[in-house]
Amino acid sequence: MPGGRAMNRIVREHYPVEKLPDDLRAAVEDESSVRVVLERETAAPPAGEMAREGHFSRWRHLRQTRFETPEGVVAHVRALRDEWDRR
Repeated sequence: MPGGRAMNRIVREHYPVEKLPDDLRAAVEDESSVRVVLERETAAPPAGEMAREGHFSRWRHLRQTRFETPEGVVAHVRALRDEWDRR
């Protein structure tokens, strides 16, 4: 899926070399753009394990998986911000 995202892989075509980290930029300094492919090294952990790790995992119980409208998304984000402000 060029330039897009597929399962556990992210591909970017014609990515500017100047945006790469220094160590990667040094490896391709004679190029102006490159193809970048990112892949997971291992399979994602089961859902129970993901709940215990990750920066926002403690708020996983607040997650809503489906929204009917964009306004629903905005309302949900505002509710999460309000909850954070009360803490």
